[in-house]
Amino acid sequence: MGRMEGMGTFRYPVELGNPSATEFEPVNPLVDTGSTYSFMPASLLERLGVEPLREMTFIMADERRIERALGQTWIRTAGRQAVTVVVFGDEDATPLLGAHALEGMGLGVDPVNRRLIEMEEAYLL
Repeated sequence: MGRMEGMGTFRYPVELGNPSATEFEPVNPLVDTGSTYSFMPASLLERLGVEPLREMTFIMADERRIERALGQTWIRTAGRQAVTVVVFGDEDATPLLGAHALEGMGLGVDPVNRRLIEMEEAYLL
């Protein structure tokens, strides 16, 4: 499930928190607005005490179906934070920051300048 950086895809540092937002760990995921959910390494989520809430089936680009657990926790970046749904991802896969987390923090994507911007600013692009 790893992805390579390509055009319009870039890394952006975030902090993933425990469910009570008292402890955070840095992560440097790829921004992927094509993904609804953020995928984070299962070991990181477990270390932060994120509990799996349910299983979900994902259909991959090659049409494989995989089952992954979903959890809910805090994410923060650029002076903003929000509760978000995260997927317990594979350890060797690149973490992804998905659209749900970005929307929760009121952030949009400027792919040309490879940065996150406030949603109000996104309408001006």
